[in-house]
Amino acid sequence: MKFNHEEEEENNFSITRYESMLRSNDVKFFDSDEFESIIHHYLENGKIAKAKKAISLGLSQHPSSVNLKLLQVEVLVFENRLDKADSLLAQLYAIEPENEEIYIQKANILSKQNEHLKAIELLNMALSYADDTADVYSLIGMEYLFMDDFENAKINFMRCLEADNQDYSALYNVIYCFDFLEQHQEAIEYLNMFLDKNPYCEVAWHQIGKQYFDLNEYEKALTSFDFAIISDEYFIGAYLEKGKVLEKLKRHSEAIENYRITLELDDPTSFALLRIGKCYERLGNDDLAIQHYSKTVHEDPLLDKGWIAITDYYMRKRDYQKALYYTNKAINIDGENVLYWKRYAKINNRLAFFEEAERGYRKALELGNYEIETWLNRSDILRYIGEPDAAIQNLYQAIEFYPDNAEVQYRLAGLYYEMQDYEKGEYHIRKALELDYEYHIVLEELFEKIFNLTLVKNIISEYE
Repeated sequence: MKFNHEEEEENNFSITRYESMLRSNDVKFFDSDEFESIIHHYLENGKIAKAKKAISLGLSQHPSSVNLKLLQVEVLVFENRLDKADSLLAQLYAIEPENEEIYIQKANILSKQNEHLKAIELLNMALSYADDTADVYSLIGMEYLFMDDFENAKINFMRCLEADNQDYSALYNVIYCFDFLEQHQEAIEYLNMFLDKNPYCEVAWHQIGKQYFDLNEYEKALTSFDFAIISDEYFIGAYLEKGKVLEKLKRHSEAIENYRITLELDDPTSFALLRIGKCYERLGNDDLAIQHYSKTVHEDPLLDKGWIAITDYYMRKRDYQKALYYTNKAINIDGENVLYWKRYAKINNRLAFFEEAERGYRKALELGNYEIETWLNRSDILRYIGEPDAAIQNLYQAIEFYPDNAEVQYRLAGLYYEMQDYEKGEYHIRKALELDYEYHIVLEELFEKIFNLTLVKNIISEYE
Protein backbone atom coordinates (compact mmCIF):
# COMPACT_ATOMS: atom_id res chain seq x y z
CA MET A 1 0.00 0.00 0.00
CA LYS A 2 2.92 2.27 0.81
CA PHE A 3 4.43 1.50 -2.61
CA ASN A 4 1.21 2.51 -4.38
CA HIS A 5 1.10 5.76 -2.42
CA GLU A 6 4.73 6.52 -3.29
CA GLU A 7 4.10 5.65 -6.94
CA GLU A 8 1.13 8.02 -7.02
CA GLU A 9 3.23 10.80 -5.52
CA GLU A 10 5.90 10.22 -8.18
CA ASN A 11 3.29 10.41 -10.93
CA ASN A 12 1.87 13.63 -9.53
CA PHE A 13 5.38 15.08 -9.31
CA SER A 14 6.05 14.12 -12.95
CA ILE A 15 2.81 15.76 -14.12
CA THR A 16 3.52 18.94 -12.10
CA ARG A 17 7.05 19.11 -13.45
CA TYR A 18 5.86 18.46 -17.02
CA GLU A 19 3.16 21.17 -16.88
CA SER A 20 5.67 23.60 -15.38
CA MET A 21 7.94 22.88 -18.35
CA LEU A 22 5.11 23.65 -20.79
CA ARG A 23 4.43 27.00 -19.13
CA SER A 24 8.10 28.01 -19.21
CA ASN A 25 8.83 26.66 -22.72
CA ASP A 26 12.01 25.23 -21.23
CA VAL A 27 12.28 21.64 -22.57
CA LYS A 28 13.36 19.19 -19.88
CA PHE A 29 14.17 15.48 -20.10
CA PHE A 30 11.69 12.86 -18.87
CA ASP A 31 12.26 9.13 -19.08
CA SER A 32 9.78 7.09 -21.12
CA ASP A 33 8.02 5.72 -18.01
CA GLU A 34 7.34 9.27 -16.85
CA PHE A 35 5.89 10.16 -20.25
CA GLU A 36 3.68 7.06 -20.10
CA SER A 37 2.24 8.03 -16.71
CA ILE A 38 1.70 11.63 -17.91
CA ILE A 39 -0.10 10.45 -21.06
CA HIS A 40 -2.23 7.96 -19.11
CA HIS A 41 -3.20 10.77 -16.73
CA TYR A 42 -4.43 12.93 -19.60
CA LEU A 43 -6.24 10.07 -21.36
CA GLU A 44 -8.02 9.02 -18.15
CA ASN A 45 -9.22 12.60 -17.68
CA GLY A 46 -10.35 12.98 -21.29
CA LYS A 47 -7.68 15.58 -22.15
CA ILE A 48 -6.90 14.20 -25.61
CA ALA A 49 -5.13 17.30 -26.97
CA LYS A 50 -2.74 17.34 -23.99
CA ALA A 51 -2.17 13.59 -24.34
CA LYS A 52 -1.27 14.04 -28.02
CA LYS A 53 1.21 16.81 -27.17
CA ALA A 54 2.82 14.62 -24.49
CA ILE A 55 3.08 11.71 -26.97
CA SER A 56 4.74 14.00 -29.50
CA LEU A 57 7.26 15.30 -26.95
CA GLY A 58 7.82 11.81 -25.57
CA LEU A 59 8.60 10.35 -29.00
CA SER A 60 10.93 13.25 -29.77
CA GLN A 61 12.97 12.24 -26.69
CA HIS A 62 12.39 8.45 -27.01
CA PRO A 63 11.80 7.75 -30.72
CA SER A 64 12.18 3.97 -30.34
CA SER A 65 9.75 3.56 -27.39
CA VAL A 66 7.16 0.93 -28.36
CA ASN A 67 4.95 1.78 -25.39
CA LEU A 68 4.72 5.45 -26.37
CA LYS A 69 3.88 4.43 -29.95
CA LEU A 70 1.17 2.12 -28.60
CA LEU A 71 -0.31 5.09 -26.74
CA GLN A 72 -0.20 6.97 -30.04
CA VAL A 73 -2.17 4.08 -31.59
CA GLU A 74 -4.71 4.31 -28.76
CA VAL A 75 -5.30 7.99 -29.54
CA LEU A 76 -5.54 7.30 -33.29
CA VAL A 77 -8.18 4.63 -32.64
CA PHE A 78 -10.07 7.02 -30.36
CA GLU A 79 -10.06 9.58 -33.17
CA ASN A 80 -11.25 6.89 -35.61
CA ARG A 81 -8.09 7.19 -37.71
CA LEU A 82 -8.05 3.43 -38.06
CA ASP A 83 -5.91 3.07 -41.20
CA LYS A 84 -3.07 5.08 -39.69
CA ALA A 85 -3.38 3.15 -36.40
CA ASP A 86 -3.31 -0.15 -38.32
CA SER A 87 -0.21 0.88 -40.25
CA LEU A 88 1.64 1.87 -37.06
CA LEU A 89 0.67 -1.44 -35.39
CA ALA A 90 2.12 -3.38 -38.33
CA GLN A 91 5.44 -1.60 -37.78
CA LEU A 92 5.35 -2.33 -34.05
CA TYR A 93 4.49 -6.00 -34.66
CA ALA A 94 7.65 -6.35 -36.74
CA ILE A 95 9.64 -5.02 -33.75
CA GLU A 96 7.87 -6.81 -30.86
CA PRO A 97 5.65 -9.67 -32.11
CA GLU A 98 5.13 -10.92 -28.54
CA ASN A 99 3.82 -7.64 -27.09
CA GLU A 100 0.22 -8.35 -25.99
CA GLU A 101 -0.73 -4.67 -26.26
CA ILE A 102 -0.22 -4.83 -30.03
CA TYR A 103 -2.84 -7.59 -30.28
CA ILE A 104 -5.16 -5.71 -27.94
CA GLN A 105 -5.01 -2.50 -29.98
CA LYS A 106 -5.46 -4.42 -33.25
CA ALA A 107 -8.49 -6.12 -31.68
CA ASN A 108 -9.80 -2.69 -30.69
CA ILE A 109 -9.62 -1.59 -34.33
CA LEU A 110 -11.45 -4.73 -35.50
CA SER A 111 -14.10 -4.18 -32.82
CA LYS A 112 -14.70 -0.66 -34.10
CA GLN A 113 -15.19 -2.19 -37.56
CA ASN A 114 -17.75 -4.64 -36.08
CA GLU A 115 -15.39 -7.57 -36.71
CA HIS A 116 -15.95 -8.95 -33.21
CA LEU A 117 -15.03 -12.60 -33.89
CA LYS A 118 -11.71 -11.55 -35.44
CA ALA A 119 -11.14 -9.25 -32.46
CA ILE A 120 -11.72 -12.21 -30.11
CA GLU A 121 -9.18 -14.29 -32.06
CA LEU A 122 -6.53 -11.62 -31.53
CA LEU A 123 -7.41 -11.20 -27.87
CA ASN A 124 -7.02 -14.95 -27.36
CA MET A 125 -3.55 -14.63 -28.93
CA ALA A 126 -2.82 -11.74 -26.52
CA LEU A 127 -3.59 -14.09 -23.61
CA SER A 128 -0.57 -16.25 -24.42
CA TYR A 129 1.73 -13.23 -24.03
CA ALA A 130 -0.02 -11.37 -21.19
CA ASP A 131 1.31 -11.37 -17.64
CA ASP A 132 -2.00 -9.95 -16.40
CA THR A 133 -4.80 -11.91 -18.12
CA ALA A 134 -7.71 -10.28 -16.23
CA ASP A 135 -7.94 -7.24 -18.51
CA VAL A 136 -7.77 -9.40 -21.63
CA TYR A 137 -10.56 -11.70 -20.45
CA SER A 138 -12.63 -8.61 -19.67
CA LEU A 139 -12.07 -7.32 -23.24
CA ILE A 140 -13.09 -10.71 -24.67
CA GLY A 141 -16.23 -10.61 -22.52
CA MET A 142 -17.09 -7.17 -23.90
CA GLU A 143 -16.68 -8.41 -27.49
CA TYR A 144 -19.16 -11.21 -26.78
CA LEU A 145 -21.53 -8.66 -25.25
CA PHE A 146 -21.36 -6.62 -28.46
CA MET A 147 -22.61 -9.76 -30.26
CA ASP A 148 -25.33 -10.41 -27.63
CA ASP A 149 -23.63 -13.73 -26.83
CA PHE A 150 -24.30 -13.56 -23.10
CA GLU A 151 -23.22 -17.11 -22.29
CA ASN A 152 -19.69 -16.67 -23.66
CA ALA A 153 -19.52 -13.14 -22.26
CA LYS A 154 -20.39 -14.51 -18.83
CA ILE A 155 -17.70 -17.22 -19.05
CA ASN A 156 -14.98 -14.71 -19.90
CA PHE A 157 -15.97 -12.24 -17.18
CA MET A 158 -15.82 -15.18 -14.75
CA ARG A 159 -12.29 -15.95 -16.00
CA CYS A 160 -11.43 -12.31 -15.44
CA LEU A 161 -12.57 -12.62 -11.82
CA GLU A 162 -10.54 -15.80 -11.36
CA ALA A 163 -7.47 -13.80 -12.38
CA ASP A 164 -8.45 -10.71 -10.35
CA ASN A 165 -11.18 -11.09 -7.72
CA GLN A 166 -11.08 -7.32 -7.08
CA ASP A 167 -12.34 -6.47 -10.59
CA TYR A 168 -15.84 -5.43 -9.56
CA SER A 169 -16.76 -4.18 -13.03
CA ALA A 170 -16.30 -7.78 -14.23
CA LEU A 171 -18.47 -8.99 -11.35
CA TYR A 172 -21.22 -6.56 -12.33
CA ASN A 173 -20.93 -7.77 -15.93
CA VAL A 174 -21.26 -11.41 -14.86
CA ILE A 175 -24.46 -10.57 -13.01
CA TYR A 176 -25.70 -8.49 -15.96
CA CYS A 177 -25.35 -11.61 -18.13
CA PHE A 178 -27.15 -13.79 -15.57
CA ASP A 179 -29.96 -11.21 -15.36
CA PHE A 180 -30.32 -10.92 -19.12
CA LEU A 181 -30.54 -14.73 -19.36
CA GLU A 182 -33.02 -14.69 -16.43
CA GLN A 183 -30.79 -17.14 -14.55
CA HIS A 184 -31.44 -15.84 -11.04
CA GLN A 185 -30.86 -19.16 -9.27
CA GLU A 186 -27.63 -19.75 -11.20
CA ALA A 187 -26.50 -16.23 -10.30
CA ILE A 188 -27.07 -16.96 -6.61
CA GLU A 189 -25.06 -20.20 -6.86
CA TYR A 190 -22.19 -18.39 -8.56
CA LEU A 191 -22.20 -15.54 -6.05
CA ASN A 192 -22.20 -18.00 -3.15
CA MET A 193 -19.11 -19.69 -4.63
CA PHE A 194 -17.49 -16.28 -5.09
CA LEU A 195 -18.31 -15.35 -1.47
CA ASP A 196 -16.79 -18.62 -0.17
CA LYS A 197 -13.45 -17.27 -1.43
CA ASN A 198 -14.20 -13.57 -0.78
CA PRO A 199 -16.45 -13.49 2.31
CA TYR A 200 -16.11 -9.72 2.86
CA CYS A 201 -16.90 -8.63 -0.69
CA GLU A 202 -19.65 -6.05 -0.20
CA VAL A 203 -20.42 -5.93 -3.95
CA ALA A 204 -21.10 -9.68 -4.08
CA TRP A 205 -23.36 -9.52 -0.99
CA HIS A 206 -25.19 -6.58 -2.56
CA GLN A 207 -25.69 -8.45 -5.84
CA ILE A 208 -26.88 -11.67 -4.19
CA GLY A 209 -29.36 -9.59 -2.20
CA LYS A 210 -30.73 -8.12 -5.43
CA GLN A 211 -31.15 -11.63 -6.86
CA TYR A 212 -33.14 -12.73 -3.80
CA PHE A 213 -35.21 -9.54 -4.08
CA ASP A 214 -36.08 -10.37 -7.71
CA LEU A 215 -37.16 -13.84 -6.56
CA ASN A 216 -39.34 -12.28 -3.79
CA GLU A 217 -37.23 -14.00 -1.12
CA TYR A 218 -37.17 -10.91 1.05
CA GLU A 219 -35.76 -12.33 4.28
CA LYS A 220 -32.76 -13.77 2.45
CA ALA A 221 -32.34 -10.48 0.60
CA LEU A 222 -32.38 -8.62 3.92
CA THR A 223 -29.66 -10.87 5.36
CA SER A 224 -27.52 -10.36 2.25
CA PHE A 225 -27.76 -6.58 2.45
CA ASP A 226 -26.90 -6.74 6.15
CA PHE A 227 -23.72 -8.64 5.26
CA ALA A 228 -22.93 -6.04 2.58
CA ILE A 229 -23.21 -3.33 5.24
CA ILE A 230 -21.05 -5.34 7.68
CA SER A 231 -18.43 -5.59 4.92
CA ASP A 232 -18.63 -1.85 4.20
CA GLU A 233 -20.64 0.35 6.55
CA TYR A 234 -20.45 3.24 4.05
CA PHE A 235 -22.00 1.25 1.16
CA ILE A 236 -24.95 3.48 0.22
CA GLY A 237 -26.39 1.03 -2.33
CA ALA A 238 -26.83 -1.63 0.35
CA TYR A 239 -28.81 0.72 2.61
CA LEU A 240 -31.06 1.73 -0.29
CA GLU A 241 -31.75 -1.88 -1.27
CA LYS A 242 -32.31 -2.84 2.35
CA GLY A 243 -34.85 -0.02 2.60
CA LYS A 244 -36.71 -1.40 -0.45
CA VAL A 245 -36.84 -4.88 1.13
CA LEU A 246 -38.13 -3.49 4.43
CA GLU A 247 -40.88 -1.68 2.50
CA LYS A 248 -41.91 -4.98 0.92
CA LEU A 249 -42.04 -6.48 4.42
CA LYS A 250 -44.18 -3.49 5.53
CA ARG A 251 -41.53 -2.50 8.09
CA HIS A 252 -41.75 1.13 7.06
CA SER A 253 -40.15 2.73 10.11
CA GLU A 254 -37.04 0.59 9.67
CA ALA A 255 -37.02 1.39 5.95
CA ILE A 256 -37.00 5.11 6.79
CA GLU A 257 -34.00 4.57 9.11
CA ASN A 258 -31.99 2.97 6.29
CA TYR A 259 -32.92 5.63 3.75
CA ARG A 260 -31.94 8.30 6.29
CA ILE A 261 -28.48 6.75 6.69
CA THR A 262 -27.88 7.31 2.97
CA LEU A 263 -28.71 11.01 3.42
CA GLU A 264 -26.08 11.23 6.15
CA LEU A 265 -23.41 9.37 4.15
CA ASP A 266 -23.68 11.48 1.02
CA ASP A 267 -25.66 14.28 -0.60
CA PRO A 268 -29.41 13.61 -0.51
CA THR A 269 -30.75 11.56 -3.43
CA SER A 270 -34.21 12.14 -4.84
CA PHE A 271 -34.81 8.36 -4.70
CA ALA A 272 -34.21 8.17 -0.93
CA LEU A 273 -36.34 11.26 -0.24
CA LEU A 274 -39.18 9.87 -2.35
CA ARG A 275 -39.10 6.48 -0.61
CA ILE A 276 -39.07 8.17 2.83
CA GLY A 277 -42.15 10.13 1.76
CA LYS A 278 -43.91 6.94 0.61
CA CYS A 279 -43.10 5.23 3.92
CA TYR A 280 -44.45 8.15 5.97
CA GLU A 281 -47.62 8.15 3.89
CA ARG A 282 -48.13 4.43 4.58
CA LEU A 283 -47.55 5.11 8.28
CA GLY A 284 -50.28 7.75 8.11
CA ASN A 285 -47.96 10.68 8.75
CA ASP A 286 -49.21 12.95 5.97
CA ASP A 287 -47.25 16.05 7.01
CA LEU A 288 -43.87 14.30 6.82
CA ALA A 289 -44.93 12.50 3.64
CA ILE A 290 -45.70 15.68 1.71
CA GLN A 291 -42.64 17.37 3.22
CA HIS A 292 -40.40 14.68 1.72
CA TYR A 293 -42.23 14.68 -1.62
CA SER A 294 -41.55 18.42 -1.79
CA LYS A 295 -37.87 17.82 -0.97
CA THR A 296 -37.77 15.21 -3.75
CA VAL A 297 -38.87 17.61 -6.49
CA HIS A 298 -36.65 20.34 -5.07
CA GLU A 299 -33.67 17.97 -5.25
CA ASP A 300 -34.52 16.74 -8.76
CA PRO A 301 -37.23 18.74 -10.59
CA LEU A 302 -36.96 16.39 -13.59
CA LEU A 303 -37.87 13.27 -11.62
CA ASP A 304 -41.44 12.58 -12.70
CA LYS A 305 -42.01 10.11 -9.85
CA GLY A 306 -41.67 13.01 -7.39
CA TRP A 307 -44.32 15.18 -9.04
CA ILE A 308 -46.58 12.16 -9.53
CA ALA A 309 -46.25 11.26 -5.84
CA ILE A 310 -47.39 14.77 -4.80
CA THR A 311 -50.21 14.85 -7.36
CA ASP A 312 -51.49 11.38 -6.48
CA TYR A 313 -51.31 12.21 -2.78
CA TYR A 314 -53.67 15.17 -3.23
CA MET A 315 -55.90 13.19 -5.57
CA ARG A 316 -56.31 10.51 -2.91
CA LYS A 317 -57.25 13.32 -0.50
CA ARG A 318 -59.73 14.61 -3.13
CA ASP A 319 -57.96 17.97 -3.00
CA TYR A 320 -58.12 18.37 -6.77
CA GLN A 321 -57.19 22.06 -6.77
CA LYS A 322 -53.81 21.32 -5.17
CA ALA A 323 -53.36 18.26 -7.37
CA LEU A 324 -53.92 20.46 -10.43
CA TYR A 325 -51.52 23.09 -9.11
CA TYR A 326 -48.67 20.57 -8.84
CA THR A 327 -49.52 18.92 -12.17
CA ASN A 328 -49.31 22.31 -13.87
CA LYS A 329 -45.91 22.91 -12.25
CA ALA A 330 -44.72 19.53 -13.51
CA ILE A 331 -45.98 20.24 -17.05
CA ASN A 332 -44.19 23.59 -17.05
CA ILE A 333 -40.94 21.73 -16.35
CA ASP A 334 -41.55 18.85 -18.79
CA GLY A 335 -44.42 19.39 -21.21
CA GLU A 336 -43.64 16.15 -23.08
CA ASN A 337 -44.28 13.79 -20.16
CA VAL A 338 -47.38 11.76 -20.94
CA LEU A 339 -47.87 10.76 -17.28
CA TYR A 340 -48.39 14.40 -16.35
CA TRP A 341 -50.96 14.95 -19.12
CA LYS A 342 -52.95 11.86 -18.12
CA ARG A 343 -53.25 13.23 -14.60
CA TYR A 344 -53.98 16.72 -15.92
CA ALA A 345 -56.91 15.28 -17.88
CA LYS A 346 -58.22 13.19 -14.99
CA ILE A 347 -58.05 16.05 -12.46
CA ASN A 348 -59.74 18.55 -14.79
CA ASN A 349 -62.44 15.97 -15.45
CA ARG A 350 -63.06 15.66 -11.69
CA LEU A 351 -63.21 19.46 -11.44
CA ALA A 352 -65.70 19.56 -14.35
CA PHE A 353 -63.24 21.58 -16.46
CA PHE A 354 -64.16 19.47 -19.47
CA GLU A 355 -62.43 21.43 -22.21
CA GLU A 356 -59.16 21.29 -20.28
CA ALA A 357 -59.72 17.59 -19.61
CA GLU A 358 -60.20 16.99 -23.35
CA ARG A 359 -56.98 18.90 -24.01
CA GLY A 360 -55.16 16.64 -21.56
CA TYR A 361 -56.40 13.43 -23.18
CA ARG A 362 -55.61 14.81 -26.65
CA LYS A 363 -52.09 15.73 -25.58
CA ALA A 364 -51.60 12.27 -24.06
CA LEU A 365 -52.61 10.69 -27.37
CA GLU A 366 -50.29 12.99 -29.30
CA LEU A 367 -47.46 11.85 -27.03
CA GLY A 368 -48.17 8.19 -27.82
CA ASN A 369 -50.38 7.11 -24.93
CA TYR A 370 -52.69 4.80 -26.87
CA GLU A 371 -54.39 3.12 -23.91
CA ILE A 372 -58.03 2.35 -24.65
CA GLU A 373 -59.17 4.34 -21.60
CA THR A 374 -57.61 7.50 -23.05
CA TRP A 375 -59.56 7.15 -26.31
CA LEU A 376 -62.82 6.34 -24.50
CA ASN A 377 -62.55 9.16 -21.95
CA ARG A 378 -61.75 11.71 -24.64
CA SER A 379 -64.70 10.51 -26.72
CA ASP A 380 -67.12 10.83 -23.78
CA ILE A 381 -65.91 14.37 -23.03
CA LEU A 382 -66.13 15.47 -26.68
CA ARG A 383 -69.71 14.25 -26.78
CA TYR A 384 -70.50 16.02 -23.50
CA ILE A 385 -69.15 19.39 -24.71
CA GLY A 386 -71.15 19.11 -27.94
CA GLU A 387 -68.55 17.90 -30.42
CA PRO A 388 -69.99 14.58 -31.67
CA ASP A 389 -68.10 14.67 -34.98
CA ALA A 390 -64.78 14.98 -33.16
CA ALA A 391 -65.88 12.19 -30.79
CA ILE A 392 -66.59 9.92 -33.75
CA GLN A 393 -63.27 10.75 -35.41
CA ASN A 394 -61.50 10.00 -32.13
CA LEU A 395 -63.21 6.58 -31.90
CA TYR A 396 -62.27 5.69 -35.47
CA GLN A 397 -58.65 6.42 -34.52
CA ALA A 398 -59.09 4.08 -31.56
CA ILE A 399 -60.34 1.32 -33.89
CA GLU A 400 -56.97 1.38 -35.67
CA PHE A 401 -55.41 0.18 -32.42
CA TYR A 402 -58.35 -1.75 -30.96
CA PRO A 403 -60.35 -3.17 -33.93
CA ASP A 404 -62.20 -5.70 -31.74
CA ASN A 405 -63.10 -3.49 -28.81
CA ALA A 406 -66.85 -3.60 -28.10
CA GLU A 407 -66.89 -0.39 -25.99
CA VAL A 408 -65.68 1.63 -28.97
CA GLN A 409 -68.38 0.14 -31.21
CA TYR A 410 -71.20 0.78 -28.69
CA ARG A 411 -70.13 4.42 -28.39
CA LEU A 412 -70.06 4.83 -32.17
CA ALA A 413 -73.54 3.29 -32.38
CA GLY A 414 -74.88 5.68 -29.72
CA LEU A 415 -73.32 8.73 -31.37
CA TYR A 416 -74.67 7.86 -34.82
CA TYR A 417 -78.16 7.21 -33.46
CA GLU A 418 -78.05 10.58 -31.66
CA MET A 419 -77.16 12.18 -34.99
CA GLN A 420 -80.09 10.25 -36.53
CA ASP A 421 -77.78 8.31 -38.86
CA TYR A 422 -79.69 5.07 -38.27
CA GLU A 423 -77.84 3.05 -40.91
CA LYS A 424 -74.42 3.61 -39.36
CA GLY A 425 -75.90 3.31 -35.88
CA GLU A 426 -77.29 -0.14 -36.71
CA TYR A 427 -74.00 -1.21 -38.34
CA HIS A 428 -71.99 -0.38 -35.22
CA ILE A 429 -74.46 -1.76 -32.67
CA ARG A 430 -74.56 -5.08 -34.53
CA LYS A 431 -70.75 -5.16 -34.66
CA ALA A 432 -70.61 -4.37 -30.93
CA LEU A 433 -73.13 -7.09 -30.06
CA GLU A 434 -71.15 -9.62 -32.09
CA LEU A 435 -67.98 -8.69 -30.24
CA ASP A 436 -69.45 -8.71 -26.71
CA TYR A 437 -73.17 -8.88 -25.99
CA GLU A 438 -72.78 -8.24 -22.24
CA TYR A 439 -71.19 -4.85 -22.87
CA HIS A 440 -74.46 -3.42 -24.21
CA ILE A 441 -74.71 -2.01 -20.67
CA VAL A 442 -72.39 0.75 -22.01
CA LEU A 443 -75.20 1.87 -24.28
CA GLU A 444 -77.65 1.84 -21.38
CA GLU A 445 -75.37 3.89 -19.13
CA LEU A 446 -74.13 6.49 -21.62
CA PHE A 447 -76.98 6.66 -24.16
CA GLU A 448 -80.11 5.92 -22.14
CA LYS A 449 -82.54 7.48 -24.65
CA ILE A 450 -81.00 5.55 -27.51
CA PHE A 451 -81.02 2.32 -25.50
CA ASN A 452 -84.76 2.72 -24.88
CA LEU A 453 -85.62 3.14 -28.58
CA THR A 454 -87.77 0.25 -29.79
CA LEU A 455 -85.64 -0.30 -32.91
CA VAL A 456 -82.49 -0.57 -30.74
CA LYS A 457 -84.14 -2.93 -28.24
CA ASN A 458 -85.28 -5.12 -31.14
CA ILE A 459 -81.71 -5.38 -32.48
CA ILE A 460 -80.35 -6.23 -29.03
CA SER A 461 -83.03 -8.92 -28.56
CA GLU A 462 -81.79 -10.68 -31.70
CA TYR A 463 -78.49 -11.44 -29.94
CA GLU A 464 -79.88 -12.62 -26.59
